[in-house]
Amino acid sequence: MLSIGEFSRATGITVKTLRFYHEKGLLVPDHIDADSSYRYYRKEKIDTAKVITTLRKLELPLREIESILLSYQADLDILSFLETHQKNLHQRLSDLQTASNSLEALIRIEKEQRNPMPTTDFTIQEKELPTQLIASITMRGKYSDCSKGFAKLGKYFWSQANGKPFMLYYDKEYKEDDAHFATCFPIKKGTSKDDIEVWELPAGKCLSLMHKGCYDTLRNSYEKIIPAVKERGNLVCPSREIYHKGPGMLFKGNPKNYLTEIQILFTETC
Repeated sequence: MLSIGEFSRATGITVKTLRFYHEKGLLVPDHIDADSSYRYYRKEKIDTAKVITTLRKLELPLREIESILLSYQADLDILSFLETHQKNLHQRLSDLQTASNSLEALIRIEKEQRNPMPTTDFTIQEKELPTQLIASITMRGKYSDCSKGFAKLGKYFWSQANGKPFMLYYDKEYKEDDAHFATCFPIKKGTSKDDIEVWELPAGKCLSLMHKGCYDTLRNSYEKIIPAVKERGNLVCPSREIYHKGPGMLFKGNPKNYLTEIQILFTETC
């Protein structure tokens, strides 16, 4: 018989791993010296060790390897077992790729948040807004329900995000329980699915005002910008709120530092 050291050299399995396999009942020594506790293996166990090594390289868990060793004797016998394992590996690869894409997008957005913003102008500005490809979910209900819309958009379009998330408000007045709004992601590309619509938000002229602070205080900025719009012309719905800095994907952050840009489109009167 071979000592554990000799068996290790013959199989390419470390002594530490051989002891671990013994503890798990996967590769049990044929003899253990009562005085020294040294482990000894018959040379026939080398083939078993090779099978274990090969199956471990295929990412099979130990409990499944044990089942194979107990139940099968030939490669053909475990064909269906290996095919099932291959399908599971493909699903794991798909899940890992999805997680990697989401992680890449999260890192990119967090890096953008960390970059110092240019000096923010908190005065009313006139802007020409370009046409923009967006993914949106139109909703009716309370404004706080928007979190569900953003969560669903993030699930399907996080990796295609091409700017700050924003909201479209279709009501000209404030509504508590039956507000008409849409949660939106600017995106690079994509197609509509379920209740998510991919479409081009048209260009337009707007007045813009940056608001700093929690969302409950946005009304203070609306009090400033709405009269300014009325002086220019007729208000056009939907208005927009762009969330330049808000709650992160993991932590809420300090609401006092949130930055929200209000954009109200208008048509000039003659």
